[in-house]
Amino acid sequence: MEPIRWGILAPGRIAHKFAQDLLTVADATLVAVGSRSLERAQEFARQYNAPYAYGSYEELIACPDIDIVYIASPHTGHHEHTLLCLNAGLPVLCEKPFGMNLGHVQEMVQTAREKKLFLMEALWSRFMPTTLKTLELIQQGAIGKVLGVRADFGFKGIYDIEGRLFNKKLGGGALLDIGIYPLFWSYAILGMPATMKASAVFSETGVDAATGMVLTYDSGAFAFLDATFLAKTDCEAVVYGELGSIRVHGRWHESEALSLELTDQEPQVFDFARSTHGYDFEIKAVGEALRAGLTETPDWSLRDSLNLMTLLDGVREEIGLVYE
Repeated sequence: MEPIRWGILAPGRIAHKFAQDLLTVADATLVAVGSRSLERAQEFARQYNAPYAYGSYEELIACPDIDIVYIASPHTGHHEHTLLCLNAGLPVLCEKPFGMNLGHVQEMVQTAREKKLFLMEALWSRFMPTTLKTLELIQQGAIGKVLGVRADFGFKGIYDIEGRLFNKKLGGGALLDIGIYPLFWSYAILGMPATMKASAVFSETGVDAATGMVLTYDSGAFAFLDATFLAKTDCEAVVYGELGSIRVHGRWHESEALSLELTDQEPQVFDFARSTHGYDFEIKAVGEALRAGLTETPDWSLRDSLNLMTLLDGVREEIGLVYE
């Protein structure tokens, strides 16, 4: 079986982690990397044994030996770079958030469907064993009816007005960078909410430094979610049910363990120790989809990405966060 041949567009910090995990996947290989700096692309290619390095994204997508491109550019480039690849006939795995707004994502999805090409948002946490086990336990009725969820994600971010976190021109802000994870968690467990309220603390650069969200559902369930660059938080995710709870240990979006905590019983811990960052799970899922001739994965479909961006747009409207 020939390996899935990957190209990487924009060799930044997250691309390094992705490439490191790609090396551990037996039926996948890194073939090419493209950067706006040829020197940077060449260094990345040397580090991960990729045969091709290009000093532009246009040269990367012209490489004849690529099966799929992983897009790791800043948020504001996702829409443009995804369309660049799709219009060149290349399947795409694009980092989250998929786009800067629902209109971006709709155009990306429409283009992929028209061209019958694979497209997926790289929401790697969806493919983590802890997420899969949580959903399995819920489906099995382990905690009874789900009453609500809670999830947080916070760290002390370095305040640099030119850096990615606080730079509005780069799509900075806590919501799009890390708030997407708690929002994803509530969506994965409870689906689309009936109501959503949000509030934020803004930085001097005009992006949210912290955002809190409260969601309610037709089932009567709730979701309490928050994200911040201002302080290190517990970074736990919990599902509350009639019979107990499921607690995904911190940092939950990349966790290796969870606890099933039933009333009047000792917690049952499920351990998923690994030697990788955790990107290998989504890499394998993409590979399976491509080999099966699918244009999207069933576990995180394009409809899911459209719904998640709808929620993100809704939160931005609530807090008054507007990007140019």
